[in-house]
Amino acid sequence: MEIKSALDKLFSLHNFGVKLGLENIQAFLDRIGNPQDKLKTFHIAGSNGKGSTASFITSILIEAGYKVGLYTSPHFVKFNERIIINGKFIPDEYITKFFSKHEKYIDENKLTFFEVTTALAFEYFLSKKVDFAVIETGLGGRLDATNVIKKPLACIITSISLEHTNILGDKISLIAKEKAGIIKNNSRVFVGKLTAEADEVIEKVCKERNSKLIRLEDYLIEKNDTVELYCEEIDLEDWFIPLQGKHQKYNAALATLTVAKTLLMDDPKVIYDGLKNVIKNSLIQGRYEIVSSHPKIILDSAHNPAGMSVFISEFLTEKSNYKETFLLFTALKDKDISSMVKVIDKNFDKVFVTEIDYERKEEPENIIKLFEENNVNAELITDKKEFLKNYLDNKSNNCLVITGSMYLIGEIKSILNEIRT
Repeated sequence: MEIKSALDKLFSLHNFGVKLGLENIQAFLDRIGNPQDKLKTFHIAGSNGKGSTASFITSILIEAGYKVGLYTSPHFVKFNERIIINGKFIPDEYITKFFSKHEKYIDENKLTFFEVTTALAFEYFLSKKVDFAVIETGLGGRLDATNVIKKPLACIITSISLEHTNILGDKISLIAKEKAGIIKNNSRVFVGKLTAEADEVIEKVCKERNSKLIRLEDYLIEKNDTVELYCEEIDLEDWFIPLQGKHQKYNAALATLTVAKTLLMDDPKVIYDGLKNVIKNSLIQGRYEIVSSHPKIILDSAHNPAGMSVFISEFLTEKSNYKETFLLFTALKDKDISSMVKVIDKNFDKVFVTEIDYERKEEPENIIKLFEENNVNAELITDKKEFLKNYLDNKSNNCLVITGSMYLIGEIKSILNEIRT
């Protein structure tokens, strides 16, 4: 089987949609020897910041000399981006071998795309004898396919906001309960900055499961835009990260606290280098990522109201640098698009709406109506490649922001690669 055939078949499993529940994947993992039980894992859930926090944890561990597997989703351009060991993607050959071996079972049992991909990651990490595996949940936590991990070294919950309300619930407390599903008995639980409502739920679950709750806020000192971390193992005072925005400092601090307290890591050089080299070590993308300087293009994976609010707040600090600012936007239909549109408000000179090739996409006409209801004119873009070419040909001091969906960011990255080759 060639890699294209394997990936075509794998992507076709999206037709089975999202199946929340662990029976299917657990049966599959039983069949392949339960590789997840033999890995030392950091398990991460959250509405925003989980991918960045996973990347910071991974980078710190790599700088400490460990071999580290990183599993995240979704990918932007290439499927292999989801499964990485020390900055190198899983090879095509391993993917095709795995799929060829298990294709019959996958078909007969109607496994989903995410179930198969998760099992692939676990087996690959075990086969390559990683020292640690950093595992990001897909959707939710309690019934997410990654939640077959029985004894994680640490459970991390980065943030909790309203998302996937049709699946996870329409209240912060309900979503917090789903995220808290990754908490295991007698485990360490690290949480980022949570609302009181979410924190109360997490604390209750930790008590029920005899797990130790470690709150980031208890170790932070904030002065204006500076974020400092002080714990018994390590102090972060004058530190640098290449990812923009104060929210990324919180993610980096949460990663540092997690690694320091879980592994008793107290070497400041390892920590500082891990934070500084996060892009090289984890290959993280789509976080206030500048892909063109003149004219400016910023890609950001904000995909819910909380993420959009953080992005807009950061963007407004530099908006005055540009002659005109443009937004290219779309979102998935299970997101709170109306609230995202309200956050975006009138912060751009022109707004463009497009669509993506994904089964959960919202129709652009519906998004345009939401902008119009907020007295913002929005224009439909059907040819994203032509739109980008025209923008890039104009070398003026403008800025184009592309956000709203990680799947949109992936399509834009592919288009930019085509334009530049």
